[in-house]
Amino acid sequence: MAHQVAVIGGDGIGPEVVAEALKVVAAAGVELATTDFELGGARYLRDGTVLPDEVLDELRAFDAILLGAVGTPEVPPGVIERGLLLKMRFALDQYVNQRPFTEPAKGIDMVVIRENTEGTYAGEGGFLRHGTPHEVATQGSVNTRMGVERCVRYAFDLAQQRRGHLTLVHKTNVLTYAGDLWQRTFDEVAAEFPDVETAYNHVDAACIYFVQDPGRYDVIVTDNLFGDILTDLGGAVSGGIGLASSGNLNPDRTSPSMFEPVHGSAPDIAGQKKANPLAAILSAALMLDLLDEGAAADRIRTACAAVAAQLDPSGASDGPRPTTTPEIGDAVADLL
Repeated sequence: MAHQVAVIGGDGIGPEVVAEALKVVAAAGVELATTDFELGGARYLRDGTVLPDEVLDELRAFDAILLGAVGTPEVPPGVIERGLLLKMRFALDQYVNQRPFTEPAKGIDMVVIRENTEGTYAGEGGFLRHGTPHEVATQGSVNTRMGVERCVRYAFDLAQQRRGHLTLVHKTNVLTYAGDLWQRTFDEVAAEFPDVETAYNHVDAACIYFVQDPGRYDVIVTDNLFGDILTDLGGAVSGGIGLASSGNLNPDRTSPSMFEPVHGSAPDIAGQKKANPLAAILSAALMLDLLDEGAAADRIRTACAAVAAQLDPSGASDGPRPTTTPEIGDAVADLL
């Protein structure tokens, strides 16, 4: 039976890379029944729609959501991010953001697990004396025991399935309240996983290690803000954001998870067939993992690695390299 997938192509290069991801999934032999939703910056500019509650209710009925990219320069910052992406994460309880990074030549094979519904992104804060010389702005970090623990437990489970090593990244020496909650929770859950080796890094140290010694990491768990920053750095050191995939997961499967490439909508190259679709294809592979199509997902990842090697200008190539968005998608599909 076909998996029911909501597709949000979005803005800029989003529809282009999503088309290639769907092509590759079909080539892998997985049947999807897709429904398109027009959401994003272009829709907002046309009629003011971001994510109505009735559309959100429609999305709840799907097995998964595949998103290309959203955002246009004409839309003020925060409108789409908070009104669409964060609203979907919070309302659908997508409390884990999972981003894998692999670069064999550099010894990189790590996964960052980012808490996805709390922290500084929860929206706690406000202004006093707004617009005056004495203005005060506060932005709080909201951390609950439940929210931290379920994210930490997911990370331990994943580490147990991988190489058995989990690193907590935070800033416990300065963020003494949130950091203390994270550290205590991490330590208590660790006692239930004696076969998983653990470590702790301050986030500033982790940034150094990501660049100088990323091979030390297996699974990393961290909060919402630090995870946002670290995962962009992870993309940069493991081949670029053109390869960076992500899943916004509801591991309990009480509502659909959403999968998207890390890169933005890149309106400057939209329609020119210049976008690298591998991140979107790899995000679709993460989606297949959730849909219990792990064998197909692994085949897609292997094919993407082979095509990524072809795209590397410093690498050897037996033939012409694919250069356009459809050519890269075709190259991956042909290997399946």
